[in-house]
Amino acid sequence: MDTDNKNIAKLRHGGWLPRDEKILAAFRAEIEAEVAAHPGRPLVRPVQALYDTIMDTPLYRMHLTQAIEQALASGHRLGYADIDGLMHRINAVMRFAPPYSTSELVGCPLNALLDWPMCMPSGFAFFQFPEINARLRDVLNCWSDFLSGPDSRHYLTTQNPKGWFSANAAQNVDMTLFVCDPGLPHYGYKSWNDFFTRLFKPGMRPVAELDNPRLVTSACESTPFALQRDVKLQDRFWIKAQPYSLLDMFGAHRRDLAQHFVGGTVYQAFLSAYNYHRWHAPVAGTVVDAYLVPGTYYADAPSEGLDPAGPNNSQGFITSVAARAVMVVDTGDKHLGKVAMIFVGMAEISSCVFSVKVGDQLKKGDEIGYFQYGGSTHCLIFDASVALDFIPPLPYGEDDNQIVQLNSPLARVKG
Repeated sequence: MDTDNKNIAKLRHGGWLPRDEKILAAFRAEIEAEVAAHPGRPLVRPVQALYDTIMDTPLYRMHLTQAIEQALASGHRLGYADIDGLMHRINAVMRFAPPYSTSELVGCPLNALLDWPMCMPSGFAFFQFPEINARLRDVLNCWSDFLSGPDSRHYLTTQNPKGWFSANAAQNVDMTLFVCDPGLPHYGYKSWNDFFTRLFKPGMRPVAELDNPRLVTSACESTPFALQRDVKLQDRFWIKAQPYSLLDMFGAHRRDLAQHFVGGTVYQAFLSAYNYHRWHAPVAGTVVDAYLVPGTYYADAPSEGLDPAGPNNSQGFITSVAARAVMVVDTGDKHLGKVAMIFVGMAEISSCVFSVKVGDQLKKGDEIGYFQYGGSTHCLIFDASVALDFIPPLPYGEDDNQIVQLNSPLARVKG
């Protein structure tokens, strides 16, 4: 049975996975061949721990076995047939650094392996178990350790077609914008994560109307996904519309924050595989809250059914369940008040890292944190008293090319 490639093309936002399912199936076949070439390779410790947890718990083993069987029965080419096979393929990814590609980029290789089981009926349940997500976090941290080391720089070269500094790559990644040294090996980057969190050169993303407190700027180099007004304290975030549910987004332990923003506005945007992955302050003010919320990594919204983009079509849903970082800035401006920012890890997120702390004074445009390697989305949240005119034109969520540049105008405060 062939999958609906038209639907996949619509949903696989941001370039993290190929839009052509045949390319993704071919990638899984490459991983299968890598495993076959090293039949005695032991599982690294975090993958072994994940495997042991699954096999030692009947409910986990049942759900994952059924998710794999359901995906295979639906005609999807997974490159494995059981839990053992999946674990050895996850193990192979621990030594994988993504090459450049416009049409074949597999920026989230674990997502590629899990793509179809995660959106099967049993997969919806399996990827929401807290213990499974704790083990997955360790696996992702293991992969991040590899990506933070020198052995991850294999494709940080000028070689066509897969080098990130090649002529091919220049159409999507203009390295003249970033701090680097083309005269050094790997342009001076120490690792894949060093390249992934690369810095813009000074002046490349000037802050719009720096001294105007009533202009909100873009916190990330990102594509608008959704805009919702009059958000509720709690809502049915798991239904098809994926409304924002403030208490779930901020965490049950921060009802005070959630209550403050009831009736307010949420703007959400996602980052591309080719974009800058640091966060900058969209407003000036004082950091009054900054904390991490543990959560899921591969949980999809059941209401979406087959979500061939992994979490991408579930972006509203994952603001309530995924691993994320929350920051609140008090602007001190009566027309703007407090502004909340939630930075959400999607799929191969290894960590959300703050660059500032509670009590710090921010100018608009200051760096406040970054995503290490992984797909990512974020929300800005304004309270009910704030009237805003958003500048990116609606509708959102369909056009990957509608990128709002970092520090550019996002919304103006009325009044």
